Amino acid sequence: MSHSSIVHRTFALELGPEVVVRGDVRVKEAGGRLPVILFAHGFKGFKDWGFFPYASEQFARRDFAVITFNFSHNGVNEQDFDELEKFGRNTYSQEQKDLAAVLEAVLKGSLPLAERLDTRQIFIVGHSRGGGNSVLFAAEHPEVRGVATWNGIANVNLFGDEFRQRVLRDGVGYVANARTKQEMPIQAVFFEDLELNRERFEITTRAASLETPVLFIQGLQDSERLVTGFRLLQAAAPHHRFATLEGATHTFGTVHPFAGTTDDLERAIALTGAFFAPLLERH
Repeated sequence: MSHSSIVHRTFALELGPEVVVRGDVRVKEAGGRLPVILFAHGFKGFKDWGFFPYASEQFARRDFAVITFNFSHNGVNEQDFDELEKFGRNTYSQEQKDLAAVLEAVLKGSLPLAERLDTRQIFIVGHSRGGGNSVLFAAEHPEVRGVATWNGIANVNLFGDEFRQRVLRDGVGYVANARTKQEMPIQAVFFEDLELNRERFEITTRAASLETPVLFIQGLQDSERLVTGFRLLQAAAPHHRFATLEGATHTFGTVHPFAGTTDDLERAIALTGAFFAPLLERH
C-alpha cells in the first residue's frame, strides 16, 4: 500500500432551496483514474464523524477515489447537528435523491478531481442506516458495481411501533443523542414516506433480488436488532457475501472525536478492499 500523500477537496451540491449535499473527495496525489467509492453515513452520522475521514484515507491509499458526503437532511451544516429542524424532516426518499445527486455529479464530471474518477467503476460503502440505503440504491442503479455494508440495517423503520404511533399522532417525536445531549426530532413525514414506499424500501427483498455483489459485515457486539437483521439478510440473500467480526461494536470500537483506529476497523477496511478487488478493471 502506497504512502504517497492524499489530495483532499471539498464540494457542495445544491439540490434545491436550502437542500445541499456537502462532501469531500480524496485521492492519492499521483496517478490516473481510480475506481470510486461513495461512502454513506448512518442515522445521527455525518461525513466527519469518527472513523470516516481515516477510513476514507485508507481506501484512497488502496487506489480508490473516495467520496464522503453529508446527506442533505442529516442535521449537520458546519458542526454537530446545527440543523435539527432539517434532521426532523429527513426521509429515505430524500437520502436516495441525495445519493443519486452524488452519483450524477460523478458521472457528469462535475466534482473536484473529476479527471481522477473512473466513472465506469463505482462502489458504495455504507455504515448502519447508510448500509441499508446503499442496498436500496444499488437495486435501482446498475452503474454500481459492488456494495459493502458495515453494520447495516435490514429494516428501514429504526423505531418501535409505540414511537411511530406517537409521532403520527403528535406530528413529531424525539430521540436522545447521548453524545451531544440533544433531543433530536423525528417528524411524521419520516413514517409517511416509509408507508408510501413500503415495497421499494424493503431491504431484505431488494437484497434477495439484487445481482450486484454485496458484502455484509456485521460486528457481533452490535445491537441485537442489527445482528438479527444480519441473519435475516443472510437467509434471504445467500448469494451475497457475509462476514462477522466477533467482538466488534456498532462503530468497530472507535469514538468521536476520533481517537485512533482499532483492529476491528482495520479488518472491516481490509475485508471491503479484498471484496472489491476482483470486481475491479485495472487499466
